[in-house]
Amino acid sequence: MSQFITINSPISVTSLGFRRGMRSFPRRIEFGGTTYDFIDAGLQTTVERGGRIKRIFTMTDGIHDYRLQNDEAGWMLLGMTR
Repeated sequence: MSQFITINSPISVTSLGFRRGMRSFPRRIEFGGTTYDFIDAGLQTTVERGGRIKRIFTMTDGIHDYRLQNDEAGWMLLGMTR
């Protein structure tokens, strides 16, 4: 059984992909000196709170799942399964 680990740390998105309508999604990130490549576009939702818009992504590299957040402050790794 996988365990979700909360991280809440900034990351670098080094590659983006695009869906219909030119909606972007992360293809590759770097965190803690390691590069993670995602195998598909994942799931995405948009959340608006107090006039601020955040995009939340659930991505997979085929082994583990990753939850990412993108807002005006940049990209953040919210957590991952191990």
